[in-house]
Amino acid sequence: MTLLHAILLSLIEGITEFLPVSSTGHLIVMAKLLGIETTSFSTSFEIFIQLGAILAVVALYGKSFLRDRAAWVRVAAAFMPTAIVGLALYKMIKETLLTDPRITVWALFVGGVVLILFEWWHARRMKVARVATIAQLSWQKAMVVGLFQSLSVVPGVSRAAATIVGGLTMGWDRKTAVEFSFFLAVPTMLAASGLDLLKSGASFSGDEILLLGTGFACSFLVAYVVVKWFVHFIETHTFVQFGVYRILLAFVMWRLLLT
Repeated sequence: MTLLHAILLSLIEGITEFLPVSSTGHLIVMAKLLGIETTSFSTSFEIFIQLGAILAVVALYGKSFLRDRAAWVRVAAAFMPTAIVGLALYKMIKETLLTDPRITVWALFVGGVVLILFEWWHARRMKVARVATIAQLSWQKAMVVGLFQSLSVVPGVSRAAATIVGGLTMGWDRKTAVEFSFFLAVPTMLAASGLDLLKSGASFSGDEILLLGTGFACSFLVAYVVVKWFVHFIETHTFVQFGVYRILLAFVMWRLLLT
C-alpha cells in the first residue's frame, strides 16, 4: 500500500461510513481496483480509518453529548451487545469475514433488498414516530438497537444501516435514529481499534504508522462534511435510493471479484 492508496481509501471511508451503503464494501472494491493485497495490515488500516471518520462525530457533537447523561447511558447500553459479539468473534471477523468477498457481496445485496422492503413497511406501519429525542429512549430499546448493530460484524451489512433500521423499528424518528447511530459508532470503533492495536500494533513498521496517520486524518476531514450533509438529507428523504445503490454495488463487486 502506498501513500496515495491510503489517501484514496480514506476518502472513500469518510464518504461512506455514515451512509447505509457499507464502507467496508466500498473499501474492498477500491482495494481491488488499486491492486492492494489483503493483508493483516490492510485490515487494520480499514479499522483505523473508520475510527478517523467516527471521531468527526466527536468534533461535531462531543460537547453536547457529554453534557447529556441520559444520552451516554443509553449509548453505553447499546454498545454492550456489539462489544460481546465483537470480542467473541474477533479472530473470525479479521481472518474470515473480512477476507472473503463473497460474504460482502451477499450482505450488500440482501441489505439493499431489506432497506427497500423496510421503507415500504415503515411507511405503512409507523405513521408517527414515538421518540423524537435521545433523552426519550429507554435503555432496553437502546440495547435492542445494539443487537441490530452487532449484525454489522458481517462486512457489507453496514453499521449505519443496521442501527438506523433498528432505531426506526423501535419507533424513533429519522433524525434521532441517525444521531444515535453516530453516537453509538464512537465507543464501537474505539473498542475495535483498541483491540486491534493490542493484538497487532507492535508489528507496525514506521511506514505503516505513517499510512495509518494519513488515512486517519483524511477520513476525519471528509466525514466531518458528510455527517452535516447526511443529517439534513434524512429529514426529507427515505433510504430507498441507498437500497438500490447497494444492490447495484453488489453486482459490481460480483463482476470484479467473483467472475
